[in-house]
Amino acid sequence: MGDPKGFLKFGRQEGGYRPVEERIHDYGEVEKMLPDRERRLQAARCMDCGVPFCHWGCPISNIMPEWQDKIYRGDWKAAYDILRETSSFPEFTGRVCPAPCEAACVLAINDEPVTIRQNELAVIEKAFELGLVKPEPPETRSGKTVAVIGSGPAGLACADRLNRYGHQVVVFEAAEKAGGYLRFGIPDFKLDKSIVDRRINLMEEEGVQFRTGVRAGDDISTKELLKEFDALCIAIGSREPRDLDVEGRNLEGIYFAMDFLAQQNRIVQGDHISDNDLISALNKNVLVIGGGDTGSDCVGTANRQGARRITQLELLPKPSTGRNEEEPWPLWPRVLKTSSSHEEGCERMWTVLTKRFTGKNGKVSGVEGVEVEWHREDDGRMVMKEIPGSDFKIKTDLVLLAMGFIHPVHKGLLGQLDLTLDDRGNVAIDEYMMTSRKGIFSAGDASRGASLVVWAIQDGKDAADGIHEYFSED
Repeated sequence: MGDPKGFLKFGRQEGGYRPVEERIHDYGEVEKMLPDRERRLQAARCMDCGVPFCHWGCPISNIMPEWQDKIYRGDWKAAYDILRETSSFPEFTGRVCPAPCEAACVLAINDEPVTIRQNELAVIEKAFELGLVKPEPPETRSGKTVAVIGSGPAGLACADRLNRYGHQVVVFEAAEKAGGYLRFGIPDFKLDKSIVDRRINLMEEEGVQFRTGVRAGDDISTKELLKEFDALCIAIGSREPRDLDVEGRNLEGIYFAMDFLAQQNRIVQGDHISDNDLISALNKNVLVIGGGDTGSDCVGTANRQGARRITQLELLPKPSTGRNEEEPWPLWPRVLKTSSSHEEGCERMWTVLTKRFTGKNGKVSGVEGVEVEWHREDDGRMVMKEIPGSDFKIKTDLVLLAMGFIHPVHKGLLGQLDLTLDDRGNVAIDEYMMTSRKGIFSAGDASRGASLVVWAIQDGKDAADGIHEYFSED
């Protein structure tokens, strides 16, 4: 490394966020970037540890030490060339990845890992700024055609890699614009949609075709797809939300989180939403049920819409602030996360169970719940038990269910293709990412289950490799 003692000289420094009083009034990205000099010093903290556990912890196997060194030396082109060998979309992962690489960094033993995620973002943005990212269409075409169903991170990664192999790829997207979860799931204050457009435009210049507003299995039949294309990749995500089967669930004012988030993203892009369809937190007591990233995104969005008060409930216990003995380094630790959205205003409650919703005139007006405690059975299972006398009530005008997703939507495309599902309801695949039907592959949350953007990208790459191998057997 350029400075083998850099980790001793320089402490961890993050880019930080824009001031709360400023950012809650817009949907611009909240995270700031360090100046080049400070970023190079952060890259100098990579300690040439000998065994780069960061590489082991990264789902896409980024070669961290090498491009950290290039950042330190100011050689942005070399850093970009190394990064692009493994990372399809560093501008996405550099913004929204939880950075398992940092949890596995050797410096994480002392809770001061290298700022790998922000360093990655600096590399790709500098590469775009310097004109290093250019369309690179394949020199020759194989004559093979592939339909990728879904334009989220898995679909985009699969299409990108297949195109580089020389196959002709058409990406089908049911929504009016491509991007999937990246566009209509992640809020603009975490991922500005011009970043998504920039990548999709680049892919189009390289020869990937996008057909938006087309629902596979409906607007184009599965019979047509199988006839027109030599292979299919199903990358429709895991979109069946986990519901809450309690009394009062049918009251007006209770919505799934993704409906709320997707609508706001459409508003930001300029779409008009009628008053009858508008889901607004303005001047309302908002209740978010679910303590994960999606719940956090709901908090940030509700704050920007002008919510009066926001409460977030989580069924599981409050995580510790540091690693526990069950998750030692370099494993991914389940620790307390306080997001930029939480900093903007939110009351958080853990180990609480929602019992019922109450309402007036058909509209939700409150929730009743109870505190619970968890204990481990002899067989290792965690069991929940309600605490007597801990019942509580919360006044609420808007409830957002952010409890995750259970599996891909079975009705429609999957049912028509008659694909085998695994015991969790996801698309069953083999080691080549092929489904139970020859020539049909699957990637991302549709087959893995709801997971991280970075895992979806790796699955998309693996599916492309599987399809390429499948073509090689012809």
